Amino acid sequence: MSLGQGVADERVGGAHPFVANDQRLAWAAAAAARGMTTAARHALVAELDAAVAEVDGTGFVTTPFGRSDALSDALGFSAEGGVWVKDETGAGGGSQKARHLFSILLHLRSLELLGELPERPPLAIASCGNAALAAATLARAAEWPIDVYVPTWMSDGFGERLDDLAATVHRCERRADDPPGDPAMLRFREAVEAGAVPFTVQGPENGLCLDGGRTIGWELGDQIAASDGPHRLDAVFVQVGGGAFAACLAAGLVQAADSGPLATLPRVMAVQAEGCAPLALAWERGADATSDWSEVMTPWENPTSLADGILDDETYDWIGVLEGVRATGGDVVVAAESHIVRAHQLAHDAGFDASPTGTASLAGLLEALEAEDAQVGSESKVAVVVSGVTR
Repeated sequence: MSLGQGVADERVGGAHPFVANDQRLAWAAAAAARGMTTAARHALVAELDAAVAEVDGTGFVTTPFGRSDALSDALGFSAEGGVWVKDETGAGGGSQKARHLFSILLHLRSLELLGELPERPPLAIASCGNAALAAATLARAAEWPIDVYVPTWMSDGFGERLDDLAATVHRCERRADDPPGDPAMLRFREAVEAGAVPFTVQGPENGLCLDGGRTIGWELGDQIAASDGPHRLDAVFVQVGGGAFAACLAAGLVQAADSGPLATLPRVMAVQAEGCAPLALAWERGADATSDWSEVMTPWENPTSLADGILDDETYDWIGVLEGVRATGGDVVVAAESHIVRAHQLAHDAGFDASPTGTASLAGLLEALEAEDAQVGSESKVAVVVSGVTR
């Protein structure tokens, strides 16, 4: 593919997240500065999008957003209020995670096309959930080698899925001389020091993952303001593990309110499980961007929850999440395990094929309703993000 030529592909159009937002994305700006034309960037998106679709049957699409009558009725919302759902389960890899990773892959491929990356270093990620699945899917689509660092408790079934995607899986036991923290993350960082590319959804490890992640916030802003949308939302509940998802969602919504199309900014409610809530501790400690990391973000001991995909012992992107929460007047919500379980059942009853991790945002709404949050009542218009298919 030459740098000045586009390709015709019906999958890529104005609604494609990485085409519609080309002028906002950092990877595209870097490629443009090196001489890659708009047409060539769109062609690259089309090439990789089609390759991803060949691997998992789904490329990058604008994901659905609409009122769930089933959830609204089950939770006692009025006809004027209700629960809207941003459903990411039909996205590539079954979650929003691929959005974060796609911008990294686009940057790498653009460097190849520009002749600035003569050899492919391996990709590396520490995860045993949706992020690992998305990373392995994209790597397989690009025929790029990837090492996935996982905890010892990862299920054999999930490991087989990674094997099917040609990922090299490393089960990471804790070593006697390891410092506190996730041993899989420690081994991942060692691989990066040895030359691997951090193909990860943690901003401190690779800031470019926050680039593509913002597309969900911009997209949601457009959908809220659309003629068939709710026009305003009182709150958006989003699950938090490592934190990049919530940080990007909030940042995109704030930008959508600053520059249009949103007239009012919904409160961003960051949801963690009671069995692993390091962000909530940082919030209680009054943490902000000037805080010392070691004082406000300490590794959570023995993380546990049915929502195992948000059991990051540290919220790596806590600064971005808390900035988004404060900017929108939101809050950090710790969901009881009983609400994690109930939310998963409610979502399945309403027709969403999502994992307990993927429905943890709904658990946060249940928590707010039980606590009788003054800003979340039967007349409210609220949204939850469902992301992560049943594994």
